[in-house]
Amino acid sequence: MDLREPPLRDTHDDAGAQFTDFGGWEMPVEFDSIRTEHAAVRESVGKFDVSHMGEIAVSGPDATALLNRLTTNDVAALDPGEAQYAAITDADGIMLDDTVVYNLPAGADAEYLFVPNAGHDGEMYERWVAHREEWGLDATVENRTTAYAIIAVQGPDAPDLLGGVTDVDLADMARFDISAGDVAGVDSLVARTGYTGEHGFELLCPWDDAETVWSALECQPCGLGARDTLRLEMGFLLSGQDFHPEDNPRTPYEADIGFVVKLDTEFVGRDALEGISVEGHESELVGLTLVDRGVPRHGYDVTTPDGDHLGTVTSGTMSPTLGEAIALAYLPVEYAEPDRSVRVVIRGEPKKARTTATPFLS
Repeated sequence: MDLREPPLRDTHDDAGAQFTDFGGWEMPVEFDSIRTEHAAVRESVGKFDVSHMGEIAVSGPDATALLNRLTTNDVAALDPGEAQYAAITDADGIMLDDTVVYNLPAGADAEYLFVPNAGHDGEMYERWVAHREEWGLDATVENRTTAYAIIAVQGPDAPDLLGGVTDVDLADMARFDISAGDVAGVDSLVARTGYTGEHGFELLCPWDDAETVWSALECQPCGLGARDTLRLEMGFLLSGQDFHPEDNPRTPYEADIGFVVKLDTEFVGRDALEGISVEGHESELVGLTLVDRGVPRHGYDVTTPDGDHLGTVTSGTMSPTLGEAIALAYLPVEYAEPDRSVRVVIRGEPKKARTTATPFLS
């Protein structure tokens, strides 16, 4: 199957980017080096093309009800211009995806927009339509993944950089706010969201205008390689790697995002998650910091010092900011407390590591 291409694919190629297949999309993984791009975001500002993320618009009289039944957070609590993080679960409470739900500002041509992960837009569109029909709700669902480009501008200098090309009052935007405005002459949505842990924004603009917005932001272009090291330093989940409904089925409680589960709403998976909230769960996503030399990678085993198997690394890297090896792994809940001694098996060698609270970077 041919890979899907973001609107800036040729622009990235001209800039010398290396590409990778991510969720069925041909995306830039690196422009200069992961370390250079990572440092730009932590120390100044960088920009990412994240147009591979999905966008599903939901509108109509029952839009709130439909979203509230298919996401774990309380969509009804959102005012126009606000967003929230949520999980999407099946009837057993297993995470199918995680997402950000935007209640769009007044004047937008839909009431809500939610953002599935790369390659999940078709599946989520079908899920929303099927449940709308099953429940007889009056809502319009549209897959707008190729209508919007998403450009993330992240880093401590992001407000100054973006402020020079937009009429949106960025100073008044709180975390998870979204506003409509002009960016480099293009009607866009400006969201105070991101995946790096830094001050920053995500810009949703028309697909065909992506080049105009991208070029107006004169800063370090960054690929998915730096995006991964940045998100891992913050302990943020990567769909398909830190959880997967078939290969690594996990509930929000296991994935340490129980704060997005609102049991006072009626959503698919609620009853199962209520039971787990009472009975508890056996394993949980835990941060690890290596004491010995080595770099933990996805799939590496985690054991006790005596060699008893505890779990498996889901994500791991050498942290460019901290200069030490870090990882995430599902371990028995008693290992969720910091400073427990474990071993990560790297190429057959057990390497000393300690459990660590996340985010790794404060």
